[in-house]
Amino acid sequence: MIVRLKENVTDKDQALLKQVLGTQDVYKIEANNRVLYQVKQLINQEEIEHLPMVEEVVQINTSYQLVSRDYKKTDTIIDLGDQIKIGGNHLTVIAGPCSVESQEQMMTSAAFVKAAGGQLLRGGAYKPRTSPYSFQGLEEEGLIYLRQAADRYGLKVITEVMDIEHVSEMTPYTDVFQIGARNMQNFKLLEAVGKTQKPVALKRGMAATVTDLLNAAEYIAAQGNLQIILIERGIRTFETATRNTLDLNAVPVLKELTHLPIIVDPSHGIGIRKHVPAMAKAGIAAGAHGVMIEAHPEPTLALSDGEQSLTPEMLQKLVPTLRRIHEILQADI
Repeated sequence: MIVRLKENVTDKDQALLKQVLGTQDVYKIEANNRVLYQVKQLINQEEIEHLPMVEEVVQINTSYQLVSRDYKKTDTIIDLGDQIKIGGNHLTVIAGPCSVESQEQMMTSAAFVKAAGGQLLRGGAYKPRTSPYSFQGLEEEGLIYLRQAADRYGLKVITEVMDIEHVSEMTPYTDVFQIGARNMQNFKLLEAVGKTQKPVALKRGMAATVTDLLNAAEYIAAQGNLQIILIERGIRTFETATRNTLDLNAVPVLKELTHLPIIVDPSHGIGIRKHVPAMAKAGIAAGAHGVMIEAHPEPTLALSDGEQSLTPEMLQKLVPTLRRIHEILQADI
């Protein structure tokens, strides 16, 4: 249950509210310049609602509260500036290589992502790899190349943060923090990026349920940061013909349960270059607010995930089709 206070409440007002709440389990949250109190159970709800500093009491019957559709009926739209928005009726295309490999590679990538109609440039400077002997990323050097390339071509940056100690280092370089599937339930990391008040893209864990994903998002929201993007990137099933099983069922289900924008990652979802476009189209048709696609200047030479990375030509051909599908869906609303 959420108790939302009016604007410009005083410390005296909050002290009075706490006195009325008494010994109940209470968690204070400051979000969007508004003070909220998350209360486990309100025994005296009518009395609380009539207090002069209280705007409303929102009854929520899920373990995730701030990210739920019950808390906020309208879609959250994340404004990254330069007319780039994620959520609502906006279509977002995030593209770029799995890993930042060189300055030249990132400049070339940014050029073709922009030409194709993308808005965000992706690239990993710190790479969580299954094998300790695989390429682990260029670290801060890679962040510099990523930022320079995005700025030159008018794109925004999204890159993965793997550790709490990297958050402050990465903050100047990225517009959106990405939390990878392996870190979806790294709660201390979620809290750390939540405190930055910078947008966070949260990838669904490979064995996580929809409820698990929303509860993980709540850790970020509980720090007062509601600028959260959910990414469906495929879950691990018994199927071996594809890298993962892209759970498109999750898209309409999430849109009903949460106000947060939802992005589909078909590259990790299927893991096969020639089939990525089909699943990207399916993701938009299912109602996703955008796609995250791995694309590389020369996929066969990529240091990571080359087998699922699109060529520049494939990306150029795909994006207009995604826009047409999106326009058809918007016309039906």
